[in-house]
Amino acid sequence: MSKQVTVSKERMYDLIKAPVITEKATMGSEHNQVTFRVPLNASKPEIKAAVEGVFNVKVTAVNTLIQKGKTKRFKGTLGRRSDVKKAVVTLAEGHTIDVTTGV
Repeated sequence: MSKQVTVSKERMYDLIKAPVITEKATMGSEHNQVTFRVPLNASKPEIKAAVEGVFNVKVTAVNTLIQKGKTKRFKGTLGRRSDVKKAVVTLAEGHTIDVTTGV
């Protein structure tokens, strides 16, 4: 049904910026989920191929969300944090990723 996407090794490491380590993301690990920060232009098939290629695991689903940047004040001057895209990756049974160690 879905077409297989090929991603270069360099693009794989560009797609997976960093794991998200928050209380909510840690709760997802109970359901075999890992959360990563990804570029705004990353697609779900690309993210799936990158995670499978880098970590050598089987991915069953990828959910993405875009967290809009907050408006903040710094010494009276208005500033804006940049938007962030997150990918919640669901792994197949028996597969795990240890996000506390480096790649």
